[in-house]
Amino acid sequence: MWEKNPVLFLVLAFCAIMAGSIVTMIAPFATVNTEADRVPGVKPYTALELAGRDIYIREGCNNCHTQTVRPLVADVLRYGPYSKSGEFVYDRPFLWGSRRTGPDLAREGGKYGDEWHYQHMRDPRSIVPESNMPAYAFLDHEKIDPDLTRRKMKVLGFPCTEADIKALAGKTAMDAMVAYLQKLGNDDNWREAAVVEYQGETKKPFEDDATIRKAGRRLYLEHCSGCHGSDRTGSIGPDISDIDMEEEELFNLIYGGIPGSGMPGFSNLGADRIWKMVTWLEHRGDE
Repeated sequence: MWEKNPVLFLVLAFCAIMAGSIVTMIAPFATVNTEADRVPGVKPYTALELAGRDIYIREGCNNCHTQTVRPLVADVLRYGPYSKSGEFVYDRPFLWGSRRTGPDLAREGGKYGDEWHYQHMRDPRSIVPESNMPAYAFLDHEKIDPDLTRRKMKVLGFPCTEADIKALAGKTAMDAMVAYLQKLGNDDNWREAAVVEYQGETKKPFEDDATIRKAGRRLYLEHCSGCHGSDRTGSIGPDISDIDMEEEELFNLIYGGIPGSGMPGFSNLGADRIWKMVTWLEHRGDE
């Protein structure tokens, strides 16, 4: 009979929907962003970092870059530990996003050195040749407004001293952007504890020949030339044109990176491709 009574049917349907909403949407708010949910080490933004975050939003960077690593194997292997709600306790608003035109930036902090970010922001294709990211060199000529930043810090309730505000004098929008990028996902120093070591047999799986060297050079130009130069003589990174290192040692260095140096690991490339790069880098003949 209730199916033939539209008013009763509507009331019952409303109650069912509300019960489901309370269980799946409202109840979790009682357990998120509590003291127990917070991630140790996560700190409020500094004045310079907050200024950089606002520029990041203003320039629409969040339209192409997400800031949430999903709990999927592929995401964790590429970007690092999956994101936790407590990491975003100071975000107003959060910038999780849903579209990855560019790579996720949730774990960008500490992956590269400051100089890498300055160069990448000014001329993305000088670092990543296939990038379609626009250049932001104009940020070098835009000064940060200390008074505006002071008001923002006060509204958000972030700790800030007058010395912090005075330190913004002469800082550019580029300085602020780099400071913000270097904070992302880096408060708990997870990167040093997550150094990846190769677990297989450290032995080159193929012979040194022209085909392998050609593939290695192509991989180097794609992933390494932005820092070490297309001719290996260095730019942001050091000159590596005359490497004096055993093949196995060089393989492990590329695979795991150098924590704290601004050189990330390239374990996501897989052992075979790293061995191709090693073969080319160790080659002393014509390229």
